[in-house]
Amino acid sequence: MAKKHKLSLSEEELVLALQRHDKIGAEALYDMYSASLYGVIHRIVIDEATAEDVLQEVFVKIWHSAASYNTNKGRLFTWIVNIARNLAIDKIRSKDFKNQFKNQELENNVGYIDKHNSTEYKPELMGVRELVDKLRPEQKSILDLVYFKGYTHTEAADELGMPLGTIKTRLRMAIQQLRKHFN
Repeated sequence: MAKKHKLSLSEEELVLALQRHDKIGAEALYDMYSASLYGVIHRIVIDEATAEDVLQEVFVKIWHSAASYNTNKGRLFTWIVNIARNLAIDKIRSKDFKNQFKNQELENNVGYIDKHNSTEYKPELMGVRELVDKLRPEQKSILDLVYFKGYTHTEAADELGMPLGTIKTRLRMAIQQLRKHFN
């Protein structure tokens, strides 16, 4: 059997294909970004099956929302990562998700906890590990809580015992530091 080659389009070609709802756009989107998007989602929801479901929702949302993407407002990757992050956060905040693990047998929960305590986020899939590692520790911890664990700014302030303004300032400074490497 012949090995299927991964599709790769330029950002402009991909945007046009998605906006025209061309099949090649969907295939290229999956081939080019599924691993990175899954990494972002899995970091937030932790459960593999749920992460896969959210990933599918992300691709459907991108497909239906492609016409609203504006190249003047940022890169396609930034836009789709924000969609993935927002849907993953919506999922963990949903009542169904919160109740999903409440009524399971104790054995299942022990296995679930053991399995997921060894899960490690791999930002190198997105190519930002070195950049995030260069941030100051207080910026990294806030970035981790807000962007990868789905905390609100208020929840992050409570978790770290810091004023809300400090959280927002440090988060803004961390994002500004990361943007320098992408612009």
